[in-house]
Formats: sequence, C-alpha cells, structure tokens
Amino acid sequence: MEENRSAILIPETAKIRVKDFNLYYGGFHALKDITVSFEKNAITAVIGPSGCGKSTFLRSINRMNDTIKGVSTRGQILLDGKDIYGPGVDVTWLRSRVGMVFQRPVVFPLSVFDNVACALRVQGITDRTLLSDIVEESLKAVDLWDELKGNPKQPALSLSLGNQQKLCIARAISTRPDVILLDEPCSALDPIATLRIEELMWTLREKYTIVIVTHNMQQAARASDYTIFMLDGQLVEWGPTRDIFTNPKDRRTEGYITGKLA
Repeated sequence: MEENRSAILIPETAKIRVKDFNLYYGGFHALKDITVSFEKNAITAVIGPSGCGKSTFLRSINRMNDTIKGVSTRGQILLDGKDIYGPGVDVTWLRSRVGMVFQRPVVFPLSVFDNVACALRVQGITDRTLLSDIVEESLKAVDLWDELKGNPKQPALSLSLGNQQKLCIARAISTRPDVILLDEPCSALDPIATLRIEELMWTLREKYTIVIVTHNMQQAARASDYTIFMLDGQLVEWGPTRDIFTNPKDRRTEGYITGKLA
C-alpha cells in the first residue's frame, strides 16, 4: 500500500520530487519521512501550525539549512531528477536554480539596480550592458520598472515595504532560476500589498515553479494550485488546493483549516 502511495505522490514529470526525506538538528528529528512532489509551473502552498517544520522543509529545497551547525539529512530531494544532496553538488549552483525570498524584505542599503545586480555579480557577470538588460527585465517581471519610472538608481530603502518585497523577488529571478521559494512573503505587508504579491505569483508561475509557506489559510486557498499540510514534522496530507480545502481526507487537516486544531 505504501509503495503505491509513493508512486502516486512522486510522478516522474514533477519538477521536484522528495523521497523519504528526514532532517535532524543534532538529536532532534525535525522532518520525518517526507515524500511529496512539486509540479512544474504550479504554486504549492505549505501550511501548518507554528513549529511544524514548514520553513525547515522549504529551506531544505535549496539547502539553506546547511549553514546551521549539527544539521544532518537522510533521503532525497530531486530537482529535475538530480539529487541536490548527492555528492559533488555545487550549492552555489543550486541556489542560482532555486531562489528564495524571506518573510521580511532583505534589502541592501544600495540602489534598486545594485540590489538586483548583486546576485548576478556573484555569478561572475560584470558586463554593464548585460547587467542593465537583466535588471530591467527582472524589474519589469515584478511590475516595478514602471513604478520606478525607468530609474533603478534610486535607493532601495526608499521603496514601500510591498515594493521592497517585489524587489527581493526581482533579485531572486534575476539569475533565471527554475524554482522560487517564498517563506511567508506577505506576513509583514498590508492587505493591498499582499494581493499584489499574490497576483505577481500567478504571473510568475508561467515561467517558474513556486513554493510558498504561509500561515494565511485564505491566501493558501486563493493563491495556490496545490497545498501541503504539515504537522509535527510530518506531511499529513497534500493534493489540489480545492480538494484540501473542500474535501480533506484526514481529520487533522479538516481540524486545522477550520480552526479546530491550533
């Protein structure tokens, strides 16, 4: 029975396939036997109570947890069939393929242009014309270019909080990744800015595979194609968002989305 379930969960066509993935913080078992897939050009929301392992799981997809002392893993996370935890994997290459945007905008005290270009310069791109073209393309993709009136030289810290988050997304896509990870990107934003980020996500999914961690049930319901529900480091249930929110198969999922499970 379990083998059949795994076969359904991880189709070969998926952009990311996670197989029996475990993560430990020293002796603490944080993620437990997670098997799931992320479809190409789709938005997957990861929901669950605080401390359930959502952000840890998200950071595992581009190995951000590697920076934490004592972390160890078991199992596989496959990006286009390649095990990102396999021997010889270049983590810098991985993070250029899997971009990440954090809960609060991480904006450097530089110009808008330099905030986007810094990711490209890390990759060794120094040609001014090429940098300018990619920066402009990235800012247009997140609907910032017109707001800046074509002037990316203005200080990034002068932007509104919502536009700073858009800038962070522009920086993440400047390296032309395959996947964008969003860790509660709207938690510090007002409702109007939140809706704009959600609209942006729908536009970006035409080119990227998007995974978003959110505590906002309404956001997960309206802004994702698939939803994963996690509890105590385990994947409880996942599937099309409409099914998860209207006909959950696990009583714990139903309890959480109806507010009966804290």
